[in-house]
Amino acid sequence: MEHVVLPDSNIYIGALRAGQDPFRQFAESAEDREFVTCGMVMLEVCRGIRDPHVLRRFRERFAVMLYQPTTNQIWERATQLTWSLDRQGIVLPAQDVLIATCALHINAAVLTADAHFRHVPGLRVIGSLAENTE
Repeated sequence: MEHVVLPDSNIYIGALRAGQDPFRQFAESAEDREFVTCGMVMLEVCRGIRDPHVLRRFRERFAVMLYQPTTNQIWERATQLTWSLDRQGIVLPAQDVLIATCALHINAAVLTADAHFRHVPGLRVIGSLAENTE
């Protein structure tokens, strides 16, 4: 997959806090990109939504996105990555390592406001949809 972007949960949460629809932002950028999600992002986003109507809308939109399942291969790679980074003194939240590993598995860029994703070797990280994903 080329030009694939996996938005981190903070992108959805930040948009909600700003009164914006992140899915609309993705749709406006979808001409040259494909957006994918994973279970960890869905979990982190949905757990914080208080309004059941907003939750239903998000779940409906997540349901039609490309989805990267968390396979045993991804768990093993995330475990190895976490171990390796820890030995270098780089301790990242486990959920972010899992999200990064899902992105690495399909060669996707991670769209995030968290700078610590940049510590993951080989991971393409973008801070906004205006940035190039290559």
